[in-house]
Amino acid sequence: MTILSTRPGCSPSIQRMEHGHAIVFSLALLILSVPTWAQRGAVTDKATPSICANIPHSDHPKAMLSNGTLEALVFLPDAENGYYRASRFDWSGVVGCVSYGGHKFFGEWFPKYDPLLNDSITGPVEEFRSSDGAIGYSDAKPGELFVKPGVGVLRRVDDSPYKFGFPYPLVDSGRWTVRVKQRSVTFTQKLNGPRGIAYVYEKTLKLDGAVMTLEHRLKNVGQKTIDTEVYDHDFLMFDGRPIGPGMTIRFPFKPEPETPLGPAAKIEGNNIVYQEELQPRQTVASYLKGYSGKASDYDFTIEDTNLKIGVQQTSDTPISRLYLWSIRSTVSPEAYIHLGIPPGKTMRWKIHYRFFAQSSLP
Repeated sequence: MTILSTRPGCSPSIQRMEHGHAIVFSLALLILSVPTWAQRGAVTDKATPSICANIPHSDHPKAMLSNGTLEALVFLPDAENGYYRASRFDWSGVVGCVSYGGHKFFGEWFPKYDPLLNDSITGPVEEFRSSDGAIGYSDAKPGELFVKPGVGVLRRVDDSPYKFGFPYPLVDSGRWTVRVKQRSVTFTQKLNGPRGIAYVYEKTLKLDGAVMTLEHRLKNVGQKTIDTEVYDHDFLMFDGRPIGPGMTIRFPFKPEPETPLGPAAKIEGNNIVYQEELQPRQTVASYLKGYSGKASDYDFTIEDTNLKIGVQQTSDTPISRLYLWSIRSTVSPEAYIHLGIPPGKTMRWKIHYRFFAQSSLP
């Protein structure tokens, strides 16, 4: 098991690894850059090159996980050298690639990579959103501080409403600890924020058969209730193919778009079916209704019916909001989960991604 640890800092440009872990960190990066079958002794055909071994910008701190069925490249949080160091998305669980059945899932869907760009990230990734945009944002005056779990303490810059795409200055990324095993990686962030906001956030990404699971635990160790939502912005990709005819999203309920989807997609029963190949700058996007308050409605399948590959996404927690966003390079059903955590309490939730290939689900 590899353990990495970072300490709080004033900004990504000056935060450093703790002195006591510097040697371990350097050795971990060397070890983790080796293909999974050599690093872990996983059951893999040595004559078959790893699909996830040579993805773009894979020179950042990362873990290569494998259980012999699934392989996943997971980028690790690092304020100095991390693949993603911006202020929108949770730094933990950034998946650069999953391979299953000879197919590649996820990848760089954006045209330009920069670790400090808010959307320069691969999925599935998560973002915490509060009613005012971020925890404590409305209470903070310009120059004062607010909190984004999974990121850290950020600084408000003006009187305007919160903008998720704005690069708010990072003041403190908290203390990150990372534990890497053969089939899993666990991230822990401890943060003491402004005005009584403090938490311990733990996420474990693990592989079990054809399923990748994200297990979450958020403990409120502060003086104020943590009231927020979190969603997975999946950024799904299937062998890098454009989104178009053959792409289908299936729900256990009939999805009801709040705004028209446009000519490129339509509703067929409980499915959203893409009819046209999306062109550059074209989107299919809308908030969706139709789900109930049952966790069983958090169950949707995204399939490329031409390739006969796809992903089924489920959770043990109900949907609080649901948004669909797709462009030519990626499709993202974004299911929100509401978190209301009083001081001293902990909330847990799980999200499962089941990958399949060469067979269509009914």
